[in-house]
Amino acid sequence: MADSTDKNKDDELAGTEQPFVAHLMELRDRLLYCVYGLAVAAALLAFWPGPSGLIDLIAMPIRAHMPPGAKLIAVGVFSPFFVPLKVLGMTAVLLALPWLMYQIWMFVAPGLYSHEKKFALPLILFGSLLAYAGIAFVQFFVLDKMFGFIQKFTPPSVAATPDISSYVEAILSLYIAFGCAFQVPIVVMLLVRFELVTVEKLRSFRGYFIVLAFVVAAVLTPPDVVSQLALAVPMCLLYEVGILAARYFVKHSAAPKEEEGADSPSS
Repeated sequence: MADSTDKNKDDELAGTEQPFVAHLMELRDRLLYCVYGLAVAAALLAFWPGPSGLIDLIAMPIRAHMPPGAKLIAVGVFSPFFVPLKVLGMTAVLLALPWLMYQIWMFVAPGLYSHEKKFALPLILFGSLLAYAGIAFVQFFVLDKMFGFIQKFTPPSVAATPDISSYVEAILSLYIAFGCAFQVPIVVMLLVRFELVTVEKLRSFRGYFIVLAFVVAAVLTPPDVVSQLALAVPMCLLYEVGILAARYFVKHSAAPKEEEGADSPSS
């Protein structure tokens, strides 16, 4: 009798295992849903504002610092065709990002415990919002300050008319760099959640992280002070946000403690 009362509760995932083929079929379905979502996002963007409108939008920061009437140029033969399509595809991915994250969630959710599901979905949504924040920060602040700083060093005898292809590649790399760098709070919370480090260790590592943030910013951004500071400073602030949020996150995402007969009377 005592043995039966001392048994652990059954694993809530016990009996939910699926064959490998079923996992492949589920993966195929989720990938197809991702493709459908991207196709819908691309179709909507192609209708409005259209590839030309998207090019005008992303060109606003640099055109604000070019001479009146000046335009970006297309050096490559096929650039006027492929660059707008590239921008359209990039924007479609950003627009469909919550849908893509949701499909990832639906694929992994059946293999998670209930306490893991409590924090996994909010974490995915929070990560998506941070990515959007990083890209918006680039578009509406960093590019304007960066091009204003660079144009000050342009000699009067030089006409600054950048190529649209190189411009798109440059800002795309900045979008990716800032979108990833703004995930610092997610990384910090996961490190604490999985007990790889403690909050106290992270606090003691603060000085080293500041140096690391400036090194990462120097590698990922163009060689100008403005963009490097614009990446390093938010990374340091987001590191502090991650430390503050880690305790709350760990407390509310912990697994429920199993009572293994501690409350049962001893005979």
